Amino acid sequence: MAGRTAPFSGFEWMIAWRYLRARRAEGGVSVMTWISLIGITLAVFSLIVTLAVRAGFRAEFVDTILGANAHVTVYTTDRINEQGVRETGFADYDAAAAALRQVPGVTQAAPLIKGQVMVTDGERTNGAEVFGIRPEDLAEIPRVGKGAQAEGDLARFPEGIALGSVLARELGVTVGDRVRVISPSGTKTAMGSSPRVNAYEVVYIFTAGRYDIDKVRIYMPFTEAQSFFNREGFADEFEVMVQDPEHIEQYAADILNAAPRDALLWSWKDSAGSFLRALDIEDNVMFIILSVLVLIASLNIVSGLIMLVKNKGRDIGILRTMGLTEGSVLRVFFICGAFTGVIGTFCGVVLGCLFALNIDSVMGFLNWINGSPVWDASVRGIYALPAKLQMKDVVSAMALSLGLAFVVTILPARRAARMNPVEALRYE
Repeated sequence: MAGRTAPFSGFEWMIAWRYLRARRAEGGVSVMTWISLIGITLAVFSLIVTLAVRAGFRAEFVDTILGANAHVTVYTTDRINEQGVRETGFADYDAAAAALRQVPGVTQAAPLIKGQVMVTDGERTNGAEVFGIRPEDLAEIPRVGKGAQAEGDLARFPEGIALGSVLARELGVTVGDRVRVISPSGTKTAMGSSPRVNAYEVVYIFTAGRYDIDKVRIYMPFTEAQSFFNREGFADEFEVMVQDPEHIEQYAADILNAAPRDALLWSWKDSAGSFLRALDIEDNVMFIILSVLVLIASLNIVSGLIMLVKNKGRDIGILRTMGLTEGSVLRVFFICGAFTGVIGTFCGVVLGCLFALNIDSVMGFLNWINGSPVWDASVRGIYALPAKLQMKDVVSAMALSLGLAFVVTILPARRAARMNPVEALRYE
């Protein structure tokens, strides 16, 4: 009795390869193979590009938040002091900031003055939010201070104010121009409060990377902001930065213990958490939808294999009478279907990775075709479509495509293996 051959022997690969190279008379099989291959390629390409763009958008969104905003804001509510006067903010802010800096993991703790103003240059007027901050603290804000994308001289900040780039553009000002800043709750008189109007030189224009920040934010020297908003001797809140903002929860208790009495915390996850959760839900939904597309593309393999089995019925009968086992026949047709899935997956991964890695060039080409920018920063918040290619996304796309391709191939391959050789040759 002849010994059994090992699975996926050389002759099985040879037969499968001959079947894949369909003759002209069997062109339908070849056409279905090409349709399956192209479908899987496009589905995997779409899945990888979508995952890369979603990951890039989340990373850019988080980076702009953490690079221009406090990781944790320490604030307090209104209270009645010993003299019976309502007050808010922190009086001994220097000591409080020093205590916060001693907390393990805290890299910066800066006292702030915050206020809403109108800023005008001639006939142009915009609403803005003023952050009163010390020069050394401003320099440490990643997307605003040292090393940030900006114009002007940060060393001159004590002599004027810093504007966001979108706000400066809408006002039509540049470094060296002067703007008027108007506070509705200004000088207190016997008749009440009258608006306070001061003129300041624009000494620094920054681009934080978020349209909504660059459109409304103004930085003013801390002492000047205290005077401008009638906050002498007080700080409204503290801007705290930590080493690992993604795990901000682990710092909360220590920061709260080091903060002044009656202090409250508001982290970046509290302000952006709902948006980040929405992104996570969208990621899961998009993966499921695109997985269905991969499944539909993989099902084309079934159609091609069924046609191939029908056309090769006589060959199967002859091979079975020559001693080919059911297992060998199954593996031959499994190789035919799996080969299409593997090649389609490989092509989709290559195209998807190339697209994600060259997203800027692709967007530039689309802008040229469209004649105007296709990405509106005022709507989407960030200035460009980002893409972050992650190995886990590529691996998950490959695993999904190959897994579906292998699974859907088994049914028609099993049908071929169980074909009765007598029935296959009866009418030949």
